[in-house]
Parts: sequence; C-alpha cells; structure tokens
Amino acid sequence: MNRFLNRNSFGDPKNAGNLMSLDEANALLKDWVPNEKLQLHMRQVAANMKAWAIEKENADEETALKWELAGLLHDADWEKYPDDHCRVIIEELEKRNIDPEVIRCIASHGPRVFGVDPESKMDKMIYAIDELSGLIHAYSLMRPEGYAGMEVKGVKKRLKEKGFAAGVNREDITDAISKIDCTLEELIKFLIDHQQHV
Repeated sequence: MNRFLNRNSFGDPKNAGNLMSLDEANALLKDWVPNEKLQLHMRQVAANMKAWAIEKENADEETALKWELAGLLHDADWEKYPDDHCRVIIEELEKRNIDPEVIRCIASHGPRVFGVDPESKMDKMIYAIDELSGLIHAYSLMRPEGYAGMEVKGVKKRLKEKGFAAGVNREDITDAISKIDCTLEELIKFLIDHQQHV
C-alpha cells in the first residue's frame, strides 16, 4: 500500500519551539490509541528517544522534549486510520501549530513507507529505534525472565530469524543503522537498558 505523503515540508517555521506538554500528548495518545500494546510501544520509543537525546546528544530540556514527543506520537494514527497512517497525526500537529522539527521527525520514521528521508539526527534516530525497539520487546515477551539478563547476542539471533516478530522490517533496521553514528550492537544495548523500565 502506498502511503507516500508526497511532500517534504511539514509545519510552519514560525512555530519553532512550540511544543505540547507531555500531559497533552498523553491525552491525545489515550484518545487515539485504545490498544494498550501499541501505547506501550510508543511509550518505549519515546523513552528511548528522550534518553538518547540527553545521554548521547547532550540535549537541553526543550530539545529532549521534542525527541520524546516525536517518539510518543509517531504511531498515534496507526490504529484508527491505518490507510492514512502518518498523514492524520501530521495534519493534527500542524493544526495545533507544533514545532515543524517534531512533525518532520514523525513523517520520516518510515522512509520507504512515507517517502520522507530522515535528515536531522532526531529523524535518523527515530527511524533506527522504532523497529528495533519493537523486536526487542517481542523478544522480552518470549523470555521467562523478560528483560532481565537479556543480551545483545540474543537479540541479534532473533533479528536473523525472519519468522520471529515477522512484522519487523529487517531492511529498515539495516538501512537506519547505516545512517547513524552507532553500531547495531551499541543501539541494541542502549534500547535494552532504557525501554525495560517503561
């Protein structure tokens, strides 16, 4: 299915720095996403994004919030509007005059699906984190001890098994890793450490 957004410009530059609060974002999430498993995925991506911004990019509070909001809302329209996934949440955030960097980041989280190439570090990291985060969580669910003692090599083994978490796009993970200053192993370890507490 072609969900190309057919544009490369998002939001109004005049709205730079205009961010919704986490309370507002969580209210939107609860309203739009009844599925608790999907909510958890979005919260895990948000936690990973925020942690990466602070720990790896030395981000200030406002920048870290941008990263967190992009992670929290990237799949907000997936459940209610599957055929228009990404388009609906983007239009909603544009109506709310949200910072264009947040909107563009959401638009670029699946370049082969939406036709928007990740440009900023934030764009590239949501692309790298999204699918991998889902696979790691799926792996935790099949382990009796969950995240406890999870190792990078175990995740990499599951990554090679195409039948495991089959909805996770391996090509996207490989492509995303090629765009960031971090190895697959380093990112897996980072995500294990940060998303298990969500």
